[in-house]
Amino acid sequence: MRRTWCAVTEVVCGSGCVCDIRRKGNVNQPTKILFISLGCDKNLVDTEMMLGILQEKGFSFTDDEAEADAVVVNTCCFINDAKEESINTLLEMARLRKEGRLKALIAAGCLAQRYREEIQREIPEVDAIVGTTAIASIAEALEEVLERRGRNHYEDLNAKPLTGGRRIVTTGGHYAYLKIAEGCDKHCTYCVIPKVRGNYRSVPMEELLRQAGELAEGGVRELILVAQETTLYGVDLYGEKKLPELLRALARIDGLYWIRILYCYPEEITEELIAVMAEEPKICHYLDIPIQHASNAVLKRMGRRTDQAALRRIIGRLREAIPDICLRTTLITGFPGETEEDFQELAEFVNEMEFDRLGVFPYSQEEDTPAAIMTDQVEEEVKNSRRDELMELQQEIAFEKTEGLVGRILEVMVEGKVAEEEVYVTRTYRDAPDVDGYLFLETDAQLMSGDFVKVLVTDSSEYDLIGEIYHE
Repeated sequence: MRRTWCAVTEVVCGSGCVCDIRRKGNVNQPTKILFISLGCDKNLVDTEMMLGILQEKGFSFTDDEAEADAVVVNTCCFINDAKEESINTLLEMARLRKEGRLKALIAAGCLAQRYREEIQREIPEVDAIVGTTAIASIAEALEEVLERRGRNHYEDLNAKPLTGGRRIVTTGGHYAYLKIAEGCDKHCTYCVIPKVRGNYRSVPMEELLRQAGELAEGGVRELILVAQETTLYGVDLYGEKKLPELLRALARIDGLYWIRILYCYPEEITEELIAVMAEEPKICHYLDIPIQHASNAVLKRMGRRTDQAALRRIIGRLREAIPDICLRTTLITGFPGETEEDFQELAEFVNEMEFDRLGVFPYSQEEDTPAAIMTDQVEEEVKNSRRDELMELQQEIAFEKTEGLVGRILEVMVEGKVAEEEVYVTRTYRDAPDVDGYLFLETDAQLMSGDFVKVLVTDSSEYDLIGEIYHE
């Protein structure tokens, strides 16, 4: 999703953005920056850190290309679609730079890290490139370009994650992401992350608690833990998995109401983690466990460190210990060598497991990865048709699950209000921002973004729910 810094609401807005924040602060500084953030929530945290650094240096922001003196594009290159979006955005901004409407154009993030030479050669309008581990240099890079002495900024790919400094929350103020680690050591055969983000490096726990405390003091009610893999948190710093300990410490922070965990590799989920989720009331009974496939043959070629039997065990254990847990996963269709038998095995697994949330992506052949040079590459038409078949299967499962929630009493967090209607957009514990559904609350009560209310679910509509305030 493309997100741009909005000078009116002072949040990063994307399609369907709902916010209730008023303009504040000084927006009359000489240099105005249009900041475009692409890609995942982990990239968005980097954007928020860079915004904080730039604001501390006196820069201001605009969402209007006509007003911008400079543009920073925080790019993504995880799959081909993300790469194309980043390239097209850079080309669009390069046109403005060439026309003289911009004084500076900076490329940051994953695409900039991975393809810096190509960007410099093919898009000369890009004045400077800031690598994934050099985001602390964003203000310096921009100042250098404006002074006509621009240069690129890179650090060791395995440099310690950026800590300290002021961060501007761009998600509306009531929820925020907390990136607990950087990089990845898994080296799945299809993935470029280690090449653009480096090895796994945990952020020290005291720093995370400091950030979380500041976010809570600033009004954040829901904290969403993210990393390339959250389950391995602490192994590199402390010699053992420390996610359960981190969760217990976060749960003690006043002001936080929900704590949500994303990106848990199934083989790293421990009994201790399950126990913490079951025991701590602030931790949402929601877990994102990207499994990618269910055929043992495909999992082996992917370089995954689990098999179908292990997946069944961990999913069964989670549902046994936390009966109301909402499980999200992601799958890849058309991986090199995936046979029709492999795919049917995957479809049968999906049908049997009945995941609450599921995303499916056709395999993206990424250069410089082992999978890219594997034989038996699957045709695009086959990849897409298999993706569509799985999504149709999951649609039936998802619709049945939403229908099954009718009559339940759920606590929801208010996201915003539908214009000119007495309807609020809310989320349940089963709904992560931007990727899951909503509960539409019909009421004439006056509610604010970030409020929590109990709701009686009265109806369902495909992936979404409809409800009314529950009166005991």
